[in-house]
Amino acid sequence: MKPDIVYEDNYMIAVVKPFGVPSQSDHSNREDMVSAVKNFMFDRGDTDEEPYLAVINRLDRPVAGILLLAKTPEAAAKLTDMVQDRKIEKCYQAVVRGEIPEDEGTWTDWLVADKKENASRVVPEGTAGAKKAVLSYEVLDVIETDEGVYTYLLVHLETGRHHQIRCQMAAHGFPIWGDVKYGPTPGKKPQESSKNAGKQRGKNRPGRGAGKSAAPEIGLYSTLIRFSHPYTGEEVFLHREPEGRAFDLMDAEEEDW
Repeated sequence: MKPDIVYEDNYMIAVVKPFGVPSQSDHSNREDMVSAVKNFMFDRGDTDEEPYLAVINRLDRPVAGILLLAKTPEAAAKLTDMVQDRKIEKCYQAVVRGEIPEDEGTWTDWLVADKKENASRVVPEGTAGAKKAVLSYEVLDVIETDEGVYTYLLVHLETGRHHQIRCQMAAHGFPIWGDVKYGPTPGKKPQESSKNAGKQRGKNRPGRGAGKSAAPEIGLYSTLIRFSHPYTGEEVFLHREPEGRAFDLMDAEEEDW
């Protein structure tokens, strides 16, 4: 697999991770992005030894989009510190079930990660092992489809918890398109939509290419990463518009209005 490079310098490389591909080696035994980028760098003649790469923003296997990797241990330490200090802006585009009534908002929840089940759940504040999870969102569009009502969002991830966006969206009653792990929240029905939702709230949707993929995927895409370069101080702006069946669905339905 030849990586689609978004950005590269002596300290880091950013690539597009396709749907269904692990960020790094896991139990699936599928080719992962770290291995693919290492092989690419080795074949390119960067080094005679195995290159160093460290994942800075790991993406879940069914999620696609920009994946940032450090090329040296020192760069990895600096970028990791920046993530922990919230100095790296991370934005996702998402398609969720139901209509979120507010055009924008911030959700603060407490999450517990279950490593055995490879899942997270929202729990009351003060629960043992719980970590604070914060995200904000902006509604870009609401569309009625043959499959039901969907909201198209821009999500700003302020903390980086395990499965955070997927877990929080489902817990608030708006599970991400195609996410069978979290799916519709039991006992919490997605919000109903107005008949003119697409016309009323679809004015600020960005354009994008229509990508096709047969790999397992959900309606969640790492679309933007922005930060000050840890060595030069210059702004690094990484951006890709999403591809995938969920986003194709939104485009197709909007064309029908």
